[in-house]
Amino acid sequence: MDVPVGATRVWTDGACSGNPGPGGWAWALDEMSFASGSAARTTNQRMEIQAALEAVLANDGPLLVVSDSTYVVNCFRDRWWQGWLDRGWVNSAKLPVANRDLWEPLIGAFVTRGDVAFSWVKGHSGDRMNDLVDALAVAAARG
Repeated sequence: MDVPVGATRVWTDGACSGNPGPGGWAWALDEMSFASGSAARTTNQRMEIQAALEAVLANDGPLLVVSDSTYVVNCFRDRWWQGWLDRGWVNSAKLPVANRDLWEPLIGAFVTRGDVAFSWVKGHSGDRMNDLVDALAVAAARG
């Protein structure tokens, strides 16, 4: 996936205590520019998508969304979203796409903006920004 020229990096993460259970999401540009939120009963995958969606909606200009979620990154890198749209929101297993309510606005923003790319980072690997959003998401999940 090509990184847009002049892209700002934004790290995202989701967390969930139990699956489903209380969850949290977070995004950060740096240690001073971040946001987080929570949901009472959710899943980790939903929080990962929510984090990316919140980051894209809150930040103008070209973005590189850095996530430790292969679920989120692969959707865009491997263009799963295009297949979902082509098949009427049915996945390759011929089942309804899970989390459509979150995917639709994220994919819509991705397509409309045209200046967003996604990159994977290994979680819990010492990347300080990934560690920061992880801590923020976990704290949000705990309330």
